[in-house]
Amino acid sequence: MSTILSQRPTLEVADILRQHGAAFLDRYGGVLTASQRQALHDLAVCRTAALGGHVEHCLDCGHETIAYNSCRNRHCPKCQALTRAHWLEQQAEHLLPVEYHHVVFTLPAEVGALALANPAILYDLLMRSAAATLRRVAADPKHLGACIGVLMVLHTWGQNMHHHPHVHCVVTGGGLSCDGAATIDGTPRWIACRPGFFLPVRVLSRVFRQEYLAGLRSAWEQGRLRLPEGLRSLAHPGQRAAWCAALAARDWVVYAKPPFGGPAQVLKYLARYTHRVAISNARLVDMSDGRVSFRYKDYADGHKQKTMTLSAEEFLRRFLQHVLPKGFVKVRHYGLLANRQRAARLEQCRCLLLVVNAAAMLASGELAVEPATPHCCVKCGGTRLIYRELTPTGTPGSHAAMTQDSS
Repeated sequence: MSTILSQRPTLEVADILRQHGAAFLDRYGGVLTASQRQALHDLAVCRTAALGGHVEHCLDCGHETIAYNSCRNRHCPKCQALTRAHWLEQQAEHLLPVEYHHVVFTLPAEVGALALANPAILYDLLMRSAAATLRRVAADPKHLGACIGVLMVLHTWGQNMHHHPHVHCVVTGGGLSCDGAATIDGTPRWIACRPGFFLPVRVLSRVFRQEYLAGLRSAWEQGRLRLPEGLRSLAHPGQRAAWCAALAARDWVVYAKPPFGGPAQVLKYLARYTHRVAISNARLVDMSDGRVSFRYKDYADGHKQKTMTLSAEEFLRRFLQHVLPKGFVKVRHYGLLANRQRAARLEQCRCLLLVVNAAAMLASGELAVEPATPHCCVKCGGTRLIYRELTPTGTPGSHAAMTQDSS
């Protein structure tokens, strides 16, 4: 006796792609990037016979379970759990026993269309500008006078999947003493933020605006930016200067959320946010008559849960605009957490904080990272399992290829 794994949501993004992907390609195929086309293909065949798989046979009861391979595309709602678990294990080693702060930098809506046309350049500039802002303001002795650690995650969507590029920053509540250029002292000391307070958001906003606009002007001068149809007038230097001046005159949104309080809370946050995609399968409600309904949180109306219905093509258009360019790194580390000299810097911090390592402070078991439990037979619970490979069958789009396990 054999079964196909069936722990799947009632509706998935993959179902929408299989049913409406062809019509979407007919309409938008000419403007899709290679990464977007790859995502369309990968998500549609994820955990189907098209990718092959294996048969799991239990030696105790004879039960067999068929499981098909995952696409492992980073934009797939079904393929993030294992990647997230491995990544979290690594991050646990980098945590310090200090208060952590959560700061969000948001790109103005006026820059959105330009960013969509130049995602690799302008998303990179967003992350670098946010990092430079935190580094500059934290190093200023008027505010903190320390080199801090920053973990940064790029999100490009809002709850309704509209384009809303912003970065979430998880920042140490203090750092190693340094000069105004963020060069760490030869014999540093640990400088902590005031409890419950990180850095003044008005100052962060002004510096962020300055950093981003300087980078934007530089990219323009180097001829690196492509102008979308609605912004072709910016090819004229006068129009471009006026557009930049308007951006420089407005406030840029930087939001400091309440501090996490400690390393355990940081891991719980990272577990939820670092490997998110534009929409999870759990938020999908219905697909019928060429329309898709999904749940979203309306922050402008008291964070109320609401339902939105879009045409299937509009749903897919919104989803695919959040597919990042190939090779783009959306999770980055800066300051004390930068890969270069990270181990040595963290060791300095722990010695100054009189702690051997962060694990000693997390013995309560609050970590979101849990050890893997032994895999067992879904029928009898036995652990004597053997596996037989299933080779890929059919062609993408065929009935055979689309047989699912949806595990």
